[in-house]
Amino acid sequence: MRRLAQGQLARSEQVLASGAGSQPPGGGDEGGRSNTAIITKAKPRTKRPNLYRVLLLNDDYTPMEFVVHVLERFFNKNREDATRIMLHVHQNGVGECGVFTYEVAETKVTQVMDFARKHQHPLQCVMEKN
Repeated sequence: MRRLAQGQLARSEQVLASGAGSQPPGGGDEGGRSNTAIITKAKPRTKRPNLYRVLLLNDDYTPMEFVVHVLERFFNKNREDATRIMLHVHQNGVGECGVFTYEVAETKVTQVMDFARKHQHPLQCVMEKN
């Protein structure tokens, strides 16, 4: 085996493998090719997961205090941030609670919807790709 120059090792590991013994006359096998091959081993690249926004939708029946409680309980917002988000939802019809991976966002939406139904409120929570 022969070491390659350091500049040739960009993002993959390259190994020069050659056949044992001497080469046949003519410099290689049929067509003049040599018995030498370069084997590359690429490093796997991890891809960042897609992110999803969790949104609360406004309705005319869910009490503002309940929405603040949901934001504190399920999204770990302090009272001030929860109140600010709740007012944004109330004034604009929709507000962002947070950005999460798919599984976390899906879980939060389910938790909020179940909690709202349990307390007989029509609060809607949805997720959308960021």
